[in-house]
Amino acid sequence: MIWGGGVFDWGEQAGEYLAGLFKRWGTKMAHIFFHRSNDQNVVLDQSGSDVADMAEARACALRAIHSLLTTPGPEDWREWMLHVSDEEGEEIFSVAFSVVLGRPH
Repeated sequence: MIWGGGVFDWGEQAGEYLAGLFKRWGTKMAHIFFHRSNDQNVVLDQSGSDVADMAEARACALRAIHSLLTTPGPEDWREWMLHVSDEEGEEIFSVAFSVVLGRPH
């Protein structure tokens, strides 16, 4: 992981990392992937998404989590994490699904 902290910690380092990808690839977009995992499963994103900046990467990550949470099914998403990675497989940041779910009462 490029940077760490809490379960939803957006730091300058992650934004700088994306900016470095744009510069290195000579583009204004970065292609990132939204993999998810829990203690027993790993699901890899095969298609990914293009993003223009860190704000868009964050928004896409939250939309991906929300989409999974609202899909009918038996899955208990409380222990899942979303891992946002670049094309080389380097993790840029991760988000716990519990950030969107909130704490159980």
